[in-house]
Amino acid sequence: MRSPPRPEPVRGRGATANHTPTRFGLNSRDADGDWLDDAARVDGAPPPLRTSVTVERPRTIITRNQSPDVPFDRSINAYRGCEHGCVYCFARPTHAFHDLSPGLDFESRLFAKPDAPTLLRAELARLGYRCQPIALGTNTDPYQPIERDWRITRTILAVLAACDHPVTITTKSDRVLRDTDLIAGMAARGLAAVMISVTTLDPRLARSMEPRAATPARRLAAIQALSAAGVPVHVSLSPMIPAINDHEIEAIVAAAAAAGAVGAYSIPVRLPHEVAPLFREWLATHFPDRAARVMHHVQAMRGGKDNDPRFFARFQAAGAYAALMRQRFHKACAAHGLSRERISLDCSRFRPPVAQPDLFEGAAPGPD
Repeated sequence: MRSPPRPEPVRGRGATANHTPTRFGLNSRDADGDWLDDAARVDGAPPPLRTSVTVERPRTIITRNQSPDVPFDRSINAYRGCEHGCVYCFARPTHAFHDLSPGLDFESRLFAKPDAPTLLRAELARLGYRCQPIALGTNTDPYQPIERDWRITRTILAVLAACDHPVTITTKSDRVLRDTDLIAGMAARGLAAVMISVTTLDPRLARSMEPRAATPARRLAAIQALSAAGVPVHVSLSPMIPAINDHEIEAIVAAAAAAGAVGAYSIPVRLPHEVAPLFREWLATHFPDRAARVMHHVQAMRGGKDNDPRFFARFQAAGAYAALMRQRFHKACAAHGLSRERISLDCSRFRPPVAQPDLFEGAAPGPD
C-alpha cells in the first residue's frame, strides 16, 4: 500500500494547510481530481502567505477563569491568533470560533484589540474590583510581530503601571525589551515578572517549531538584559516533545540560569482538538523518520489518546517517559538553583486609575 503524500511546508509558517476541519462547521475540501487540484502545476506556486489584521471591539478585556490547575484567575490577550506560528499552540482551536481554520488562518489572519487600555481602565475603576496579578501572554503572545506597530501591550502595561497593578508576562520574543522602562519600574515595586519560553537551543529546530518567533539566542539575551535591569525572569521549557526537543532539557536550564533566570517550569506537549491533526501533519513534513515514535510517546503520556483535557492531568503527563522527563527537569533546576515556586507579586499597592492625559505617551492606537 502506498503511503499518503507528505504535506509540503509553507515557508515561514508552522501549519502546512488550512484544510483541517473544526468542531464549528468550517468546511474542508478534499482532493477530488478536478482542475482545482491541478492548480499548482498549471499556475505555479502560490504567492507568499501574508498576514492580515482585523480590529476587534470586545466589551471587556479581562478574561477570568476558575481553573483549579492554573496559577492565575485573570488574563488579558491583546491579540487573537499569533504570527509566531508554533505548530503545537494550544490556542489554535479558538480561531474556529470565527469559522476560521486553526491551521494557517490562526497564524496569518489575526485580530487586534486597540481598545484594550480604555477597557482595562474602566474595569480597574469599577467599584469592588479586587486586585490580583493579571497575566499577559496566556493564550497568544503579547509581543508577537504585529505588536511592533500596534503597541497594544505597551499601552496595557502603561495602565497597569499607573495603577501599581501587578502583572506577569509570558513571551518567546525579545521584543519585550522595548518595554524594559515600564517593566523594570514595576519590578522594582514588586509588581512584575517575566516568563521567557525557550523550547530549544537549536536555531534550525526553532525555525521549524516556531517559525516567526525570536531565535533561541535572542531569547537568552532577553533573559540576560531583563535580569540586569532588575526584572525577575523565569524560563519556560514548554512544550517538551518526546524525541524532538526533550534531549535539551539540561542544556536549556543551564543556559537560562547562566543568563540570569531565577525560576523555571516545564509542560509536556498538549494536543487539544484541532491541534492534534495539525501536529501530526507537521511531524510527517519535518520528522517523517520519527513521527510514529513521537506520537507513541505522546499517547503513552496521555492515557492512550492524543490529549487528556482533565484538570490536573492536562499540564502533567503519565507513564515512564514522562516521569523520566520530569525527573531530569527537577534535577537540572536543583543543580542550577532555579526555583519552581509560583511567582509572588505585591497586590497591596493597587490604586484605581485616575485621569492622566499623558498615560499613553509612546503608544499608538494602531499600526503606523
